[in-house]
Amino acid sequence: MASMATFFTKTSYPTHSFPKTYNAHFAPTLRLHVSLGSKKKTNQRLQISCGLIEPDGGKLVELLVEESQIDGKKREALSLPRIKLSRIDTQWVHVLSEGWASPLGGFMRESEFLQTLHFNSLRLDEGSVVNMSVPIVLSIDDSQKHRIGESSKVALFDSKGNPVAILKDIEIYKHPKEERIARTWGTTAPGLPYVDEAITHAGNWLIGGDLEVIEPIKYHDGLDHYRLSPAELREEFTRRNADAVFAFQLRNPVHNGHALLMTDTRRRLLDMGYKNPILLLHPLGGYTKADDVPLNWRMKQHEKVLEDGVLDPETTVVSIFPSPMHYAGPTEVQWHAKARINAGADFYIVGRDPAGMGHPVEKRDLYDADHGKKVLSMAPGLERLNILPFRIAAYDKTQGRMAFFDPSRPQDFLFISGTKMRTLARNKENPPDGFMCPGGWKVMVDYYDSLVAASNGKVPEAVPA
Repeated sequence: MASMATFFTKTSYPTHSFPKTYNAHFAPTLRLHVSLGSKKKTNQRLQISCGLIEPDGGKLVELLVEESQIDGKKREALSLPRIKLSRIDTQWVHVLSEGWASPLGGFMRESEFLQTLHFNSLRLDEGSVVNMSVPIVLSIDDSQKHRIGESSKVALFDSKGNPVAILKDIEIYKHPKEERIARTWGTTAPGLPYVDEAITHAGNWLIGGDLEVIEPIKYHDGLDHYRLSPAELREEFTRRNADAVFAFQLRNPVHNGHALLMTDTRRRLLDMGYKNPILLLHPLGGYTKADDVPLNWRMKQHEKVLEDGVLDPETTVVSIFPSPMHYAGPTEVQWHAKARINAGADFYIVGRDPAGMGHPVEKRDLYDADHGKKVLSMAPGLERLNILPFRIAAYDKTQGRMAFFDPSRPQDFLFISGTKMRTLARNKENPPDGFMCPGGWKVMVDYYDSLVAASNGKVPEAVPA
């Protein structure tokens, strides 16, 4: 994956050059309507539309049962064939239950799975197309398939034996692992983290159907109050009178270059005529690979960023996105963008190599660093979403702070990679003043101290970003 210093595009915002074979939508278009105060022309005025973007399919598809049904569904689950959910399976139940994947109503049946693999989209009954680039599926093995038999329903249980959901009107079909991996990641090279964790040793069958989730998914890790559903986020944006929502997905600590980008984006939206753009700072909270900074430490760091005033709490909503991470580059970034539409975001900030990683075998990035933002600009079902590419940010030695890179004086800029940042934190060395807020940097140092303590005094090696 590209270093933190290169998360920003080399092209100056908002201009971007693309072939004429498709319509890029990098430069956001104002949503205007005419409000007539009277029939006189002098009273005619233009206003920015303040309504939130509609969810895919026109409404959020939430899959939680009514509270009055909970006890009955628990009893029903005890009478059905059981499937034990893995940690990642449970995270997908969470995603589905809250409507992040709307209009999907459960784990994919074969037709939905094939459309996702081959078209990165789903065609709805009335003919419209919504984006869906990542398969949301549940695998079972031969013995589980045999136990299910002719039943039209199964119960999903967590690792502690608690009933989580009922899957009904089920369909069981072959799990084409190699094709799934090849089409999702563009390679079948060994060492893909999500593949190793969730696919290689999974069952040879997939089971799809309509999902009834018995109770909200909770993790009891002290962070559940950050896990706002799309409906809750929409309610919060409405409460704050947002007339634009711009989403920033991340799975890394926030440095001042990120903050510069986010505050500059808000300024540009204000210049376009929006009155109250709200930032959705949306760290990924599902499965991540072992060398990523864990969620609890990232949330501590994000809290300090707001406490230190790097981002304005009045115009920032911090929430956790429950999806597992695939590291599938341009394919996965479509899922990240689509899910934010369902949460009410109509602008999506995208950088270099979004959702990417280093090649698991060769010494290079797995994906072209610019393909993610290009794919987003022409992805089926994402036409309503305005794509905001990053600008390059680096440490300006003449100003002692993070600034947008000026190619006319490259000697004045210092690029601090993710690997360099981790090495500094691990060695308890401070980065240049102005790279990260002091409170946020202390969290980073404390995190690497905890790793040293856990490894009996051995300092873990830096892992390239």
